[in-house]
Amino acid sequence: MQTVETLNEGLKRAFTLKITAQEIDSKVDAEVKRVAPQIRMPGFRPGKVPVNLVRKMHGEALAQDALNSSIQDGIQQLIVDHKLRPAMQPSVSLEGDYAPGGDAEVKVELEVLPDVPTPSIEGLKLERLTVPVQDSEVQEQLKQLADQQKRWDDAAEGHAATTGDQVVMDFVGKVDGVAFEGGTGEGMAVELGSGRLIPGFEEQLEGVKVGDEKQLNVTFPEDYGAKDLAGKAATFDVKITAVQTAGETKIDDDMAKAFGLQDLEQLTGLLKGQIEQQLNGLTRTHMKRKLLDQLAAGHDFPVPPSMVEAEFDQIWHQLVHETEHEEDPAAALAELEGERDEYRAIAERRVRLGLLLSEIGTANGVEVTAQEMNRLIAQAAQQYGPQDRQRFIQYVQQEPMAAAQLRAPLFEDKVVDFLFGKAEITDREVTKDELEAAIESEDGFASGTHVHDHDDHKPKKKAAKQAEASDEAGDEEKPAKKPAAKKAKAEEAEPAAEGDAEPVKKPAAKKAAKAAEGEGDEAAPKPKKAPAKKKADAE
Repeated sequence: MQTVETLNEGLKRAFTLKITAQEIDSKVDAEVKRVAPQIRMPGFRPGKVPVNLVRKMHGEALAQDALNSSIQDGIQQLIVDHKLRPAMQPSVSLEGDYAPGGDAEVKVELEVLPDVPTPSIEGLKLERLTVPVQDSEVQEQLKQLADQQKRWDDAAEGHAATTGDQVVMDFVGKVDGVAFEGGTGEGMAVELGSGRLIPGFEEQLEGVKVGDEKQLNVTFPEDYGAKDLAGKAATFDVKITAVQTAGETKIDDDMAKAFGLQDLEQLTGLLKGQIEQQLNGLTRTHMKRKLLDQLAAGHDFPVPPSMVEAEFDQIWHQLVHETEHEEDPAAALAELEGERDEYRAIAERRVRLGLLLSEIGTANGVEVTAQEMNRLIAQAAQQYGPQDRQRFIQYVQQEPMAAAQLRAPLFEDKVVDFLFGKAEITDREVTKDELEAAIESEDGFASGTHVHDHDDHKPKKKAAKQAEASDEAGDEEKPAKKPAAKKAKAEEAEPAAEGDAEPVKKPAAKKAAKAAEGEGDEAAPKPKKAPAKKKADAE
């Protein structure tokens, strides 16, 4: 195999590989001899099919496989011989018109990782903003759990439903007088004033009594999940089967026992630990951002354009998706387009910081152990069904780039922890509001250190949104993004998507106990709701 370098400019490299017909043919011969004993053909005993006949029947496919194998071998040898560190998968293409049986000329283009200057990690100074857990927060959590355990008792005969009561009903939804799919249900319960149903639905149930039959007039929101119903006027014929009032749930040992715990003291301790964990996550997020700002300010080197483009595509895809939920998606997208250059700068910064952290970790012996890697793979495999999990695990084990993507966030966190250990850290006690403001602010937080909210280049008027987009190098520990107030209000007023109309069930004791133990942390995945028995669009 002959190799000729055709481009060496900055981080870009290009080569021409010439694979001779003899090399390809020798691979075909070896493959024919390997598979011949396995070939079955009428008129021949198993394993006795002549080699020349096997080659005649399968030679074209084997030749293509041999060419592909030769190209891959050539690329690997190229990387070793020229001591290349590819930034992304090389681009490979056949030159000219390749004819089976002839030589093949292959063009290989790639970008290499830059030589990262020895990172300066001495003299790092960080401020750790800490928030003590307030008793009022614990009490609020206890109150929320008590609300989840709310007991519903049948109201007195003739009682007219009012806000705070629960109404149980059968219903049929219609558009233009015709019942629509998913709009019929029985025994659906809804707490009046909860804002879980279509705007105007709950208000029209005020004053109903058991046995009442009523027609409600509503209009589906313009951005309703079911496109065939969005913006349309509809009627719901409802029959009230029960009106219930909320019984008092006391915050005491009995409530704790309902969650599978020993007493109120244990429940209180678990909730306090959960809040403390959330606050520690915010503290770490702020301190990490300040650390990355210092690293970015002290290091500047060229980065592979292909890596920047891949990072930008990921950010852009997420942001374009977010515009679909804005009040005016077209206007939001147009505004976003005007900020494309700023987001590309964010992508470049993220790539540079990722390479910098990688260099720091490698130089200082930071590593992800085989045990940790196996745990990451097992966790990622849980998103697949039982039949696909093993295939996913095998894929990651066989594909180095897939394994690297799983490994990167944990490796980064371990490098960050290493740098925290090297930094001079001072502690300052603040409130939760002050800490959140410090994370979201672009102008710093009363510490004299300018905070860029993850990036120097993001547009100022979208700081909060872009802070998440520019979460450098894949930070997985950032708190879940909170929706804007307007969006949150709309979500509270609108029903769930089709097929999720059943009221939320009370949590089982085991689930509640897990939530109390910290598994309900907003940074952790939430348990899925049990499927509703009756699907409907009323909610």
